[in-house]
Amino acid sequence: MKAAARLQLIKDEWADASLAEKDDVLTYNRKLWTILVTSATGAESQLPQDIKNNIASLGVFVFRQTVTVMSSDDPNKVTTLISINRAIAEGLRAQPE
Repeated sequence: MKAAARLQLIKDEWADASLAEKDDVLTYNRKLWTILVTSATGAESQLPQDIKNNIASLGVFVFRQTVTVMSSDDPNKVTTLISINRAIAEGLRAQPE
């Protein structure tokens, strides 16, 4: 949730945020996703292959969306990253029944 909160803050303050501040938040998110994708898709991961593939595809989308955000001056482009991060965080926090 920390990454989503930081993304939301930078979106809300987009006009006043410096390029360095935006880059810092997006770099943090990219590092988080690099760790997630690497851990979930590695050979030692016990996740089913279809889940590994889905996480890898989602990771590629997040990385591409990050580039899109950085090359755009539209703060609404960050919304997709915020939504994905929140959905993943909620899923990871959910208790199995």
